[in-house]
Amino acid sequence: MVATVNGSSHPAATEEYKFLIYGKTGWIGGLLGKLCADQGISYEYGAGRLENRAQLQEDIARVKPTHVFNAAGVTGRPNVDWCETHKVETIRANVIGTLTLADVCKQHNLLLVNYATGCIFEYDDAHPLGTGIGFKEEDTPNFHGSYYSKTKAMVEELLKEFDNVCTLRVRMPITGDLTTPRNFITKITRYEKVVNIPNSMTILDELLPISIEMAKRNLHGIWNFTNPGVVSHNEILEMYKKYVDPSFTYKNFTLEEQAKVIVAARSNNELDASKLHNEFPEMLSIKDSLIKYVFEPNKKVNTF
Repeated sequence: MVATVNGSSHPAATEEYKFLIYGKTGWIGGLLGKLCADQGISYEYGAGRLENRAQLQEDIARVKPTHVFNAAGVTGRPNVDWCETHKVETIRANVIGTLTLADVCKQHNLLLVNYATGCIFEYDDAHPLGTGIGFKEEDTPNFHGSYYSKTKAMVEELLKEFDNVCTLRVRMPITGDLTTPRNFITKITRYEKVVNIPNSMTILDELLPISIEMAKRNLHGIWNFTNPGVVSHNEILEMYKKYVDPSFTYKNFTLEEQAKVIVAARSNNELDASKLHNEFPEMLSIKDSLIKYVFEPNKKVNTF
């Protein structure tokens, strides 16, 4: 069985699927394309801007997809502080664009897999740090510290009304490629100081293939798209020292000290991943996934 993948044939292709992906220049969008190529799934990147309905219609007419993936949007450069001074641009991409795409997909009876964020919660009295009580899919976002998170919470609430949308709450995404600046591990190894707080995180090497399987199963609704459990910044950096660079050093600072050097607050939380784990019971815990997909492949140190 052969299908076309961006103009080239693939011997083990799955002809029944054709994915339309938005976010070609983004990190997750790029990784998705590579995964489709590896799996022999026919795919194309969307050319239209999300907020331009006519362009989205043209993409769908041209590609004739079976599923649509949205990995586009604004996170800000170099970080989410950018959104604090570019609010209209943030709304245009993260709210208007995402809603327009969801509506066009609904019109064409297409499932939209939307890579969203779990950075819309923060530890509170009902979900205290260190207790293992995580936020569930039906919980209402309680973190409003950054404009980026505000827009993401707004659009998640509105997308609930679309029965053709699968919302994936990604958090602090990580891959085994420690050279990419978007990788959470790469980020914190370059910071002068880090906070030391346990968080839910997403190992993309393990979970992105799961998102493709979710599309094939036509799953919808909200999903906490993180590995089960939490891991702290210090635990990750200790793993980095153990496996990659024993000479690496780092310093901690408090949330109060961090607040003095950033514009917008950062979200810290645990998401309850039991819904995803029940659907994909082979999924690894966050620490096991870190070792398998990140630190073992990058091991430069004899750890025995």
